[in-house]
Amino acid sequence: MNGILSQYMMRSIVASSALVMIVLLALAGLFEFIAELEDLQNDYEAPAAILYTALRLPNLAFEMMPVSALIGSLLGLGALAANSEIIVMRSAGLSVSRLAAMVGLTGLGLLVFTGLIGEFIGPPLDLYARNMRAEARSGQEDEQLGSSTWVRDGNNYLNLQRVGTEFEFGSLYVYRFGEANALESIARADSAVIDRNDRWQLEDFHETRFLNDGVRVEEADVTIEDFDVDAELLGRAVAKPSSLSLRGLRGYIDYLRRNALDARAFETELWYRVSRTFSVMVMPVLALAFVFGSLRSGSTGGRLLIGVIIGLSYYLASEMLANSGQVFDLEPALVSWLPSIVLVVVTMAALARIR
Repeated sequence: MNGILSQYMMRSIVASSALVMIVLLALAGLFEFIAELEDLQNDYEAPAAILYTALRLPNLAFEMMPVSALIGSLLGLGALAANSEIIVMRSAGLSVSRLAAMVGLTGLGLLVFTGLIGEFIGPPLDLYARNMRAEARSGQEDEQLGSSTWVRDGNNYLNLQRVGTEFEFGSLYVYRFGEANALESIARADSAVIDRNDRWQLEDFHETRFLNDGVRVEEADVTIEDFDVDAELLGRAVAKPSSLSLRGLRGYIDYLRRNALDARAFETELWYRVSRTFSVMVMPVLALAFVFGSLRSGSTGGRLLIGVIIGLSYYLASEMLANSGQVFDLEPALVSWLPSIVLVVVTMAALARIR
């Protein structure tokens, strides 16, 4: 019997959450498309802007999943409460903790679904969309997509003057430092390509070495360098944190730490992504606590208003703390998890008040 009831409640919550997500995605997609209309140029026209917006939707869905889960759960469970179905379940002997476990199981399913979107679907499509947009706006595929980027490899500092989507570069500058942070050499290559073995092929290579007894210049048509920077790592370096998966974020954070570089932005994004995914499981349980209160006899509009207020409060608090943490150098894990911790405390307190 409990299995049937769990499936029944799950269908109600999932159906309502899916409907809310469709509405939110339609609004977010419309606003995204309108914003892109101001940046139309060269080959980036309205059809390309529509494609860009469509490719961005999975990432937007991941960001809005906690709000969708909360509002959908309030609507789904509120409808059951309005029809006295939850009262019947209580009368049949189901305790509040048992109902919370049933609803939490639905939240767990939504958590898994959210995690799959945030790891395997949203970031790759977001990265592809941004590269496609940059290429279209530049007018041709081999145009420069960025002015330059800096990458550190131990005591070597690499400045890439042109970055393309296939990891083909224009001029490359290499600055080599010694153990005492003394500049040992400056090198320049007219072009650089990373081969399948992650070796750097530098063409028209010129290097100036600073020695104790003078300066020596070396030249070569083609030279091979084994920098500890592969194509995958370089792709993470030129991508926005929101366009990286959790695995990509962890790998790039490890690289930044190994080279004593600031990793706070990527650490914040990592913990922000994890805490947001976790909050999806809490939202249905929080909604259950509300349906036992005044919302049981309230209207659908009232439940919707409560869901919007709580969802927006959580979203704004998460965004504000994440940004403030980077500005004031706060612990990324703490500022990212704080809204979710508050959400859990409020949920437990609300459930404890139910008799």
